[in-house]
Amino acid sequence: MSRLKEKYKNELVAELKDTLELSNVMEVPKLTKISLNMGVGEATENRSAVENARKELEKITGQHALITKGKRSISNFHLRKGYPIGTKTTLRGKKMYEFFDRLVSVVIPRIRDFDGIPVKGFDGHGNYTLGIKEQTVFPEIDYDKIDKVRGLNITFVTTAKNNEEGFALLEALGMPFEKTK
Repeated sequence: MSRLKEKYKNELVAELKDTLELSNVMEVPKLTKISLNMGVGEATENRSAVENARKELEKITGQHALITKGKRSISNFHLRKGYPIGTKTTLRGKKMYEFFDRLVSVVIPRIRDFDGIPVKGFDGHGNYTLGIKEQTVFPEIDYDKIDKVRGLNITFVTTAKNNEEGFALLEALGMPFEKTK
């Protein structure tokens, strides 16, 4: 079992139950999955860009990534239905907790000019989306071997009922949110 999952089960469940004033431990929000998505804008001109992005996402997550395809044709973007446009993967269970632990303890401190994760990324249902501008902040990515600097979106899906519960959960797990003034 991962270090973070043990901490959640042994310490954070009781702490969150008291903090959120919940009557039952089964009401305590938990992290269910982490989805990573990397859009590749230049995929219409450069077919190998999507494959390179997929390989980088696989290095970051340690799991196979799917190539996403366009749902409809958009002539202004030179996009045809069925063309590859990005890559995605979803982490659950042990890999999810290990990725979250690595993200909070290794990756986020490597971000330049870091003042904290913005609180604005919640969706109203306790889920949080974080955008990272460069994949090079991950230690698995060798800067000399990448073809282009790309960003990626990371979505944390929780069982929280609202943003306050989702914020309390992610903060308890160690997410370094920015301090509101």
